[in-house]
Amino acid sequence: MSTEKQQDVFSSLKAILSPYARQNHVVTDEADNFQLYSPKKDKKDRDIYFGGVQIKKNYVSYHLMPVYVFPELLNDISPALKKRMQGKSCFNFKQPDEALFAELADLTQTCQARFDEMDSPPY
Repeated sequence: MSTEKQQDVFSSLKAILSPYARQNHVVTDEADNFQLYSPKKDKKDRDIYFGGVQIKKNYVSYHLMPVYVFPELLNDISPALKKRMQGKSCFNFKQPDEALFAELADLTQTCQARFDEMDSPPY
């Protein structure tokens, strides 16, 4: 994967996640890594990871922790987006995909709303 293509994918995915920096804390904001943590704390008073975007060797990862905590949020995603999943809360992309990015943007918005509703995490 070319570095230019990786940067295009990273920039597109970061643009999806960046608006949620208002409700969360930006912990890392680098050319290849963007990470957000919720202002809410877990039962051990640790920050809760919300999501992030990272450039890896052959793809770009979009992490979205609320889907791990609330797996029912994945019930209505398309098979194409589900195919991009690695593990329980990570989506990998090698090239821009506007349709999947739009779906991921909707899912991210739903995830933020779900995190906003909870008083404390279920863990």
